[in-house]
Amino acid sequence: MLRVAHVLGLMLAAFGAAFMLPIVTSWVYGGSGTSFVIAALVCAGAGMLLATGTRRYARELKPRDGFLLVTLGWILMSAAAAVPLLLILPGLSFTDAFFEAMSGLTGTGATVLKGLDTLPPALNLWRAALHWYGGLGIIVLAIAILPLLGVGGMQLYRADSPGPVKEERLAPRIFQTAKSLWFAYTLLTIAGIIALRVCGMSWFDAICHAFSAVGLGGFSTHDANIAYFNSASIEFVLIVIMIAASLNFACHFAALRRLTLEPYFTHPESKAIFLLLTVSVVGIAILLTAHGVYPDFFTALRHSAFNVVSLATTTGFVTQDYTRWPVFAPIWMLFLSCILCSTGSIGGGIKMFRTLVLSRQALRELRLLVHPSAVAPVRVGGKPVPDRVAASILAFIFLYFMTVAALTFALLLTGLDFDSSFGAIIACINNAGPGLGVVGPFKTYQSLTDLQTWICTFAMLLGRLEIFSVLVLFTPTFWRK
Repeated sequence: MLRVAHVLGLMLAAFGAAFMLPIVTSWVYGGSGTSFVIAALVCAGAGMLLATGTRRYARELKPRDGFLLVTLGWILMSAAAAVPLLLILPGLSFTDAFFEAMSGLTGTGATVLKGLDTLPPALNLWRAALHWYGGLGIIVLAIAILPLLGVGGMQLYRADSPGPVKEERLAPRIFQTAKSLWFAYTLLTIAGIIALRVCGMSWFDAICHAFSAVGLGGFSTHDANIAYFNSASIEFVLIVIMIAASLNFACHFAALRRLTLEPYFTHPESKAIFLLLTVSVVGIAILLTAHGVYPDFFTALRHSAFNVVSLATTTGFVTQDYTRWPVFAPIWMLFLSCILCSTGSIGGGIKMFRTLVLSRQALRELRLLVHPSAVAPVRVGGKPVPDRVAASILAFIFLYFMTVAALTFALLLTGLDFDSSFGAIIACINNAGPGLGVVGPFKTYQSLTDLQTWICTFAMLLGRLEIFSVLVLFTPTFWRK
């Protein structure tokens, strides 16, 4: 436990540097710079104190330490990120501030704040930056830094990396892997900022929304979200960014290294994602046109494309109140948020790899009913999936749906209606942001009670760390020596 505390101290001290971005912004635009300076000093000072006090326990992490460190790391960083919110918005409770910070770092984009247009620019940038910092994972960033301090990173990578295939690397060393991922991540962000500026956003809005889009979060600088801009070109750029961020970043790195688009068309998840998105966007556009929601098909296609892609990729930007669409549309969009994103991406949910494996497993069982003696291994992308991986995926999906059910019932017990309870849990555990009912698009989570807010906060943490990494801490086996 003390060796975990030492690394947590190092992480907290390093996180103090993250406050430099809003501090510089406050110097440019004026306002809340002092609050961010105080938060940075508190964060860095507490981290250095904790790291110094536990320095003699510094040593290579054991596998079980990685799970504890990842979970406590996200909680501690969220608490640190909430400090400037508490200082700048004195009427904000700690519950709401922690929820907002956790929503930012997990890339959920659910908010309890109103009046975003009048918030200090530094605070709006801080919220968007939390998406960006948490997008590929503060833990992955720590992997690139901590080896220089003599702390092993592989245990962290295995605990925090998305998807069931945790041994896959882009480079021989985990340090090089982290650098490769961050290179692709940063390049996508810069391209997004420039494209949004060209399409008419101010530099400030372009930076904030590129941070949010690349981090697959839904924080905006305006209460009207992306509807504020009413620009088809801006929506198109954000669609491209959101889809790119929902794909496996190993594909991006391979495409950059070889200067070819081939990795996107050969990767089995990417092909399934493109197909499912295309069918969903066109299908919902036809549905909206048939119900007369919009005057013509192309208007319906524009709004369908943006909102379907946004929710399916677990980003959460909105331009329309999709709860006013035929009921099939919002429910299908929430379903897509459960399965669409690729492993090795920033998105939440079950992930496409698990969906493909489980569907092929089901088809194999049907085939074996007819031909019991047949040898029919489960294959994804032409490669057989080991039975151990298939069993792990089955266990994960069971835990996923049981967690959704349990947390939905927990919200129902607090008196929240079913649509809002189910929508909030699906949105939070998939890190998607807006849900249904009182937490639907253009609404906030401010109307929830403190208990309901904490339940949703826990769901966001479970979703970001893919359930296993958190729930394993509650098993007796984990604590048994």
